[in-house]
Amino acid sequence: MPKDLKNLRDQIDSIDDQILDLLNRRARVVLDVGRAKSGESREFYVPSREQAIYERLIGANPGPFPNSAVRKVFREIISASLSLELPMKVAFLAPQTTFLHVAAMRQFGLSAQLVPMKSIPAVFEEVDRGRAHYGVVPVENSTEGVVNHTLDMFISSDLQVIAEVLLEISHDLLSRSGRLEQVGKVVSHPQALAQCRRWLEENLPDVPLVDVASTAAAAQMAAEDETVAAVASHAAADQYGIQVVKGKIEDNPNNYTRFLVIGKKTPEKSGHDKTSLMFSVKDEPGILYRMLEPFSKRQINLAKIESRPMKQKAWEYIFFLDLEGHVTDAPVADAIEELRNCCHFLKVLGSYPLANRNTEEGGS
Repeated sequence: MPKDLKNLRDQIDSIDDQILDLLNRRARVVLDVGRAKSGESREFYVPSREQAIYERLIGANPGPFPNSAVRKVFREIISASLSLELPMKVAFLAPQTTFLHVAAMRQFGLSAQLVPMKSIPAVFEEVDRGRAHYGVVPVENSTEGVVNHTLDMFISSDLQVIAEVLLEISHDLLSRSGRLEQVGKVVSHPQALAQCRRWLEENLPDVPLVDVASTAAAAQMAAEDETVAAVASHAAADQYGIQVVKGKIEDNPNNYTRFLVIGKKTPEKSGHDKTSLMFSVKDEPGILYRMLEPFSKRQINLAKIESRPMKQKAWEYIFFLDLEGHVTDAPVADAIEELRNCCHFLKVLGSYPLANRNTEEGGS
């Protein structure tokens, strides 16, 4: 081995030893933090603190180590550190290799125990009964809109939104042969098929599209039948041993899905927060104007508003609203109380750190 190469490798080994020592020093401090929290009955998982760590480190990174890797490395450091305090169980909509699974890993890291559930209501129930500390559920896609099952669950659940995850969604067409001409049927989750509708119509116009429970189930079907192709993630190709026929077939390259993390307590204020509400208003003239006025006159930015029909009463609606700010901020609290005066009922679903797309992707 050339002497200069050996010297460089020796330097890397020495640096790795220092990193290992620092990780263990950090772990000992984390254990001290855990003991301090237990004495005060405080939450051991604080999303706002994690977000602040990522933003500080990415902002201070001089390179050449890439920002995208900074977040991933520290995600696993934090995940392993939290597991020292308390093994964390996180419920998500099954199965593995779906984007929900990826979102759960993105938020909680590989040291968390990720528990696959068969339905969105089952995720809520697992957290509500204390069998899981947190749950991860989908709420909206930038192309196809809201996930109604999730919104409906908040009507009857007392669980809080404690964080959000933004995940860039990219779909591949997968099959055993890897050849487009052998595809006799395309299967996937309805949302995935809808997000790739134009590509499928242009490239497989006469091939039937079949809805299945998940993208992972679709990949498994493709692995078992060479005439079946699945719209699924690249990770599913690796998981089920099938080939990529065509990558990145989503119609909109700027395709994101937003996931919510649900738990039992609203997290502390981070300084860059979002608050979610649900409410039902009285049916009277000018009510739509009156329900927005409390936020407008306080210059509170509304990020989203959706309506869902009430199942108990025909032609009456429940509104879901996202706004910038924390429920403990005086303008936000005052606006919510003013809105409450024209509502049949109003529920704060949670205040939580605002997901930053650049931070989620690692920054640039």
